Amino acid sequence: METATQKKFPRFVPKDKSLFFSTLQKRVNDHFKEKNISKNANGAMVVKTIILLSAFVIPVLMINLMVLQAWAVLVLFSIMGFALAGIGMSIMHDANHGAYSKKQKVNNWLGYSLNLIGGMVFNWKLQHNVLHHTYTNVHNVDDDIANKLILRFSPHSEPKKVHRFQFIYVFFFYAILTLYWALAKDFIQYFKYRKEGTNRFTKAENTKYFVSMVFLKLLFFTYMIVLPIVVQGYSVSLIIWAFVLMQAIGGLVLGIVFQLAHSVDEAEFPLPNDQNIIENEWAIHQMITTVNFARDNKFISWYVGGLNFQVEHHLFPNICHVHYPQISTIVEQTAKEFNVPYLCAPTFKDAMGSHIRMLKRFGYTFNLDLAKM
Repeated sequence: METATQKKFPRFVPKDKSLFFSTLQKRVNDHFKEKNISKNANGAMVVKTIILLSAFVIPVLMINLMVLQAWAVLVLFSIMGFALAGIGMSIMHDANHGAYSKKQKVNNWLGYSLNLIGGMVFNWKLQHNVLHHTYTNVHNVDDDIANKLILRFSPHSEPKKVHRFQFIYVFFFYAILTLYWALAKDFIQYFKYRKEGTNRFTKAENTKYFVSMVFLKLLFFTYMIVLPIVVQGYSVSLIIWAFVLMQAIGGLVLGIVFQLAHSVDEAEFPLPNDQNIIENEWAIHQMITTVNFARDNKFISWYVGGLNFQVEHHLFPNICHVHYPQISTIVEQTAKEFNVPYLCAPTFKDAMGSHIRMLKRFGYTFNLDLAKM
């Protein structure tokens, strides 16, 4: 192992032990046994996988193999933007949680779809599977709520004057989310996670990973930008603007959808005590920091890969998202029995309103702090 400054992660130590999660696990397991169905992908998920991957790969092939009108290029890149987000939310997300298939090779290969759209699986698993899923909404641990430049997603981070306007300019940053991811985020995370000790692989393993990361990034920009210009003769400005359009669409969709689960008014942001202990059970911690939205909207549920059922996903990340609508009733009923919150915004509009209210509240904290001085 490489030596590094190890970050001390909090521990979950509840004051009172509850049977909530053990009861819920049994009921969910019984559901799959009684229905005699797998927890992994079904036929509908396979069809969705084919549709989303085709919506990205076919336009890439068309642009690299054909000479099209400018409007057609822009349309194809726009389709790829929506497909990029769909692949990220549905296919790679389930696969990299090991939820898509019982066969790890299948999960690995479908998980690599993140590399296809410009990201890196290795970093994502550390950020998402390890930090976010374990320490949801915990300040200085969950990277998803860490301050980003002039954005404040945690009530425990330092407020600044500029934050008062974040509910307006935040959507610009969502629009450049995947562009930043493709260009810089993976490299920044690579060095950060090595320094902090989150990445505990050997120096040789990390060297191999870094070389593969550089190669895959170059490959992505080659088939997205270089080949259409060099081989098919498209103008540089057309391809660059089309590529930016694709990233803006994908970034907006991903940025908004992922934030609606945790960065909303209803979600809590617990802190560990002086002994670095979170005085709660892990499962109940997930229930108070995670919010569902638009559960009855079938199109949203299909497109966002069950991310509108984030409560179920955080409790059972090893279950394919196509099953979340069915088990959500079990989760909700069990939570009610044990007097555990089950947070849900009825519609997408409600969730967006809650997200904007949170951004405003965290933005105006600076003014409140000045008033107390």
